Amino acid sequence: MARYTGPVDRLCRREGKNLHLKGERYHKGKCPWLKRPFPPGASAQSRTKQSPYANQLREKQSLKRIYGVLERQFIRYYKKADRFRGVTGEVMLQLLEQRLDNVLYRAGLAATRAQARQLIVHGHARVNGQKVDRPSYQVRVGDQVSISDKVRSGKVYGETAALIEKTGQRASWIEFNPDAGTAQFLRIPSREDLADIEVNEQLIVELYSR
Repeated sequence: MARYTGPVDRLCRREGKNLHLKGERYHKGKCPWLKRPFPPGASAQSRTKQSPYANQLREKQSLKRIYGVLERQFIRYYKKADRFRGVTGEVMLQLLEQRLDNVLYRAGLAATRAQARQLIVHGHARVNGQKVDRPSYQVRVGDQVSISDKVRSGKVYGETAALIEKTGQRASWIEFNPDAGTAQFLRIPSREDLADIEVNEQLIVELYSR
């Protein structure tokens, strides 16, 4: 599975926004982006105004980095969304939200999407009781997701659960059952539900429509 393995703090600083790549550090106010909200590099603070193309590119890079997908996969999401009825940008966001790694994160079963991906590829994720090891698996309305008992009984999950309860990370379109440790995907979120995704998806559509 191809993925970015470099320092994620640089990604937040480059895009000038919180990409939700570090759960605990951000909520404790220790994320470097909060202290240095400008791109990395010696000339970062003296850069001139960006062109329309540069603005479109930055929005695309931001969305890719939020959901942890690479370019070829991201283009496939755009092309698939373009074939659906509705607003292409919003449909693309909804497809990304249906990824299994994102659903585990939204359900509060992982502190970050990266942590959720790690759980999945290590065989700890379940969809309707069946093991799934693909982070890109598309969860459908009504599906029930969970993680293995081995992970739930560990120290890391306990710390994650405490953080989630404190920050209220769980999404309203996912119903979490704390006793069973399962979460059900109730509905596909609307754009209004995704207020934490600080991206102008219309600029991304314009970029790929060039």
